[in-house]
Amino acid sequence: MSGPAGIRKSRTGIAGFDELTLGGLPTGRPTLVCGSAGCGKTLFAATFLVHGVKDFDEPGVFVSFEERPVDIIDNVASLGFHLDDLIEEGRVVIEHIAVDPSEVAEIGDYDLEGLFLRLELAIDTIGAKRVVLDTIESLFSAFSNPAILRAEIRRLFDWLKEKGMTTVITGERGEGSLTRQGLEEYVSDCVLLLDHRVENQISTRRLRIVKYRGTNHGTNEYPFLIDEDGFSVLPVSALGLSHKIYDERISTGVADLDAMLSGGGFHRGSSILVSGVAGSGKSSLAASFVDATCRAGESVIYFSFEESHEQATRNMKSIGIDLGQWMASGQLKYIATRPTFYSLEMHLAIVLREVIKLKPSLVILDPISAFTESGERLEVQGMLLRIVDFLKSRGVTGVFTHLMQSGDNLIKTDAGLSSLMDAWILLLNREVNGEFNRELYLLKARGMEHSNQVREFVMSRSGISLLPPYIGEGGALTGSARKIEEARQARLETERRIEAARLKREIEQRHRRNRAQIDLLQAESAADQIELDTLKKREEDYLRQIEQDKRDLEKSRRVS
Repeated sequence: MSGPAGIRKSRTGIAGFDELTLGGLPTGRPTLVCGSAGCGKTLFAATFLVHGVKDFDEPGVFVSFEERPVDIIDNVASLGFHLDDLIEEGRVVIEHIAVDPSEVAEIGDYDLEGLFLRLELAIDTIGAKRVVLDTIESLFSAFSNPAILRAEIRRLFDWLKEKGMTTVITGERGEGSLTRQGLEEYVSDCVLLLDHRVENQISTRRLRIVKYRGTNHGTNEYPFLIDEDGFSVLPVSALGLSHKIYDERISTGVADLDAMLSGGGFHRGSSILVSGVAGSGKSSLAASFVDATCRAGESVIYFSFEESHEQATRNMKSIGIDLGQWMASGQLKYIATRPTFYSLEMHLAIVLREVIKLKPSLVILDPISAFTESGERLEVQGMLLRIVDFLKSRGVTGVFTHLMQSGDNLIKTDAGLSSLMDAWILLLNREVNGEFNRELYLLKARGMEHSNQVREFVMSRSGISLLPPYIGEGGALTGSARKIEEARQARLETERRIEAARLKREIEQRHRRNRAQIDLLQAESAADQIELDTLKKREEDYLRQIEQDKRDLEKSRRVS
């Protein structure tokens, strides 16, 4: 492939390095890889050669001036490379050239003619496209004449260019120069410097591109890893702010906590800080996130800096969470390391590499406060900032637990990350009446409405639940104080109801008595009315009878 300026490049197959160099090493040109002993020069060269054969169908020749072929085969086997198989297939040739100064005669321009012949034969035999020379100091150890030495170095590099070989040449770092001879870096088209340093008893491997003719390149130092997965470089300083945005929600695994958030749960791709004092339940809440994500059929990486996976699995069973089943199914990868085992940059490189390789939906770092003793505050903050940005750029939800000391300001974190987080959950232990009670505060949740109520954080065999505390005149009460107050209020409520029932009965009795009296008066009134009507009728009858008697008397006295 070609770089931006038209320089043809050959991919190395080294994770991160090809992206960093925009395509790999210059094709058909020599690249010098220099550094001190133990920094990984030979493994870099071997990785370049093996990936060229396996991934890009470019056979290669490995010329060793120190180690025997069997030793090289055994050494690279630790990276998962099987050089012996490639040799049998005729795609790799290993040449071991032992240089004995007592047997070398300096005869001008032809001192390395034997090397050229052997190289040319090996190249032509398998049709090689790649060559590794390891290490060049051994080749030139026999030359005492500086003029001949410089001429031979130039002739070797020119010969490799004429053959069109993409070459990696390893060299030991010199005093005050990149190499011992001080010339190789000037005649090489690309120069890589590998460094293995120890600071505060913590070792770190770093790579720097010193020179790359014909193309732009970064000049920063980049941490790299050598482990069972091979040689990998991560250009951490190139991370940006191209964050993906999601409206989808993910569950915390705690139904009561989800209910505190409008829509239920946090946005996917959020960065969530869970801080609290020792024993407040940070790891348990993180495990709840893991359980919910795995139950949804997604994958999780859990980076623990305090507990082994056996200890975490046992402990989480006490709250009804079985992490072991998710590890067995492959949905959960649990990586436990001491924070002082690697440097900050190496921890960063491991996190990024594992996320790139496994593509999880959720990443847990428990706790990030463990790094405060591994570097300066700004270094820790920078490292964690890169992780936050990296996870956001890939749409991965991150949960970061943080241990606060009992004297810490409750709204402060040692690493200064609270402002970088999308959400912040604070867990506290309150001592009241001789007992500790856990409380949860949802301090921040960007982009969503959320409850501002303090909740009592309760862990039991059935899981985690959040209980609303008793809010009274004396403040919020939790634990036994809440139960005592609730019992007292219940008693008062019972007494109130009994008293209300008594008063109701008394009122009803008075009402019935009054009603009876009203009924009696109404009956007496009705009787009086009947008697009155009877008297009135008798009076009317009496008057009618008198009138009738009067008419009858007058009639009997009438004279005819």
